[in-house]
Amino acid sequence: MSIAMNGTSTASNAHKPQTRMQPMSNANRGEPIEILLVEDSPDDADLTMDALRDGRVRNRITHVEDGVEAMAFLRREGKYADAPRPDLILLDLNLPRKSGREVLAEVKQDPDLRRIPVVIMTSSDDEKDILAAYNLYVNCYVTKPVDLDQFIGVVKSIEQFWFTIVKLPAA
Repeated sequence: MSIAMNGTSTASNAHKPQTRMQPMSNANRGEPIEILLVEDSPDDADLTMDALRDGRVRNRITHVEDGVEAMAFLRREGKYADAPRPDLILLDLNLPRKSGREVLAEVKQDPDLRRIPVVIMTSSDDEKDILAAYNLYVNCYVTKPVDLDQFIGVVKSIEQFWFTIVKLPAA
């Protein structure tokens, strides 16, 4: 497992975002945390959402499977016109239609989106990928562990760090 910091879906419907409500409230804001999960692997998406569902922070997770859908969601285009603004984006690097790198670049170049923290969650531990992500102003780069228990632990650590330790700006 490797985590570097700076400053999961049901397989049923590929084009419809999946949203799950979590059980506990965020003491700092008293409202659910909005998380956008951009992950094309149904297994990784399910594991991530399950780990977040079991966490201490009440959250809503919307899952999309590719970069084009992620940008439509973030820009509230088409079927996402009423989409909530995420408090955190969990982003895979290797996505269909538009890569995670392209999504990250667009988010960090957009004045309306750039303050949303982006956590790369990927299987790549290649130094070139890590450097490229930080050059695009990613907030955190996490290599997904292969071990199931470690994977769940990493997701819970991300949740704890971003929603109980870090002070985030208002949306």
